[in-house]
Amino acid sequence: MYEIDNEKFGAFLSRLRKEKGMTQKELAERLFISDKAVSKWERGLSLPDISLLQPIADIFEVSITELLSGQYIRKDEPITLQDIDPLLTGALQMSAQEKAGAARNRRYWGKAYLLCLGIAALSLWLIRKTGYLGDNYACMLWLPPAMAACFGIYFIFLAKEKLPAFYDQNRLSFYSDGIFRMNLPGVCFNNRNWPHILLAARGWCCAAMAGWTACYTALRRLLSLFPLPERAAFLLLLFSALAAILAGLFLPVIVAGRKYQ
Repeated sequence: MYEIDNEKFGAFLSRLRKEKGMTQKELAERLFISDKAVSKWERGLSLPDISLLQPIADIFEVSITELLSGQYIRKDEPITLQDIDPLLTGALQMSAQEKAGAARNRRYWGKAYLLCLGIAALSLWLIRKTGYLGDNYACMLWLPPAMAACFGIYFIFLAKEKLPAFYDQNRLSFYSDGIFRMNLPGVCFNNRNWPHILLAARGWCCAAMAGWTACYTALRRLLSLFPLPERAAFLLLLFSALAAILAGLFLPVIVAGRKYQ
């Protein structure tokens, strides 16, 4: 199987960019990706998605064949089908590698989800069986893990790894996928920040499932040292549960979305 020379591609891309007087960040902005991705391409660590080849070629006024071969091709130099076929095969392999990487990433998070879900279920079962915390505030105990489990099903197993192109072409502050809707203040969704949004959301889902029971138990023990009126204790626990759900999920997602948009 023919493989595109990553280092040769990266060196040629760097040369083209410098000839245009562009920085990595400027190129990234025109392609609606992160400058870290451009840096990886130029260092030969990865290759762009096949859908980006034509936009890159258009920016630098070269052909896709020149881009993939990593060199200028003289107009008087004949190009045969035998020359082009391996490059196209290599480009298709690039796309397959991107898909394989996304599949590996989803499998990794899927295993983490199941592990954290098991930890949450075991912790809740032990507390219920031992009656350690009583039942006065039972909803505060299971609500954040339950919400995290529900969000995790979408973000880890169902969410697209890449947004449709119209998100890159327009400044859209909302995301829609079937029945799932998300609208974040000050965040425009695109393929530069979407991987970071997914990472933040997936991280919260796993952390909330695995860690909330311990946090809640510690908070209950702390409240026992400073007895509060029943209503005040309830409100404090309710605020903590809502903070774990809302601030714990949406704050990291908003920060990641705004930082990389």
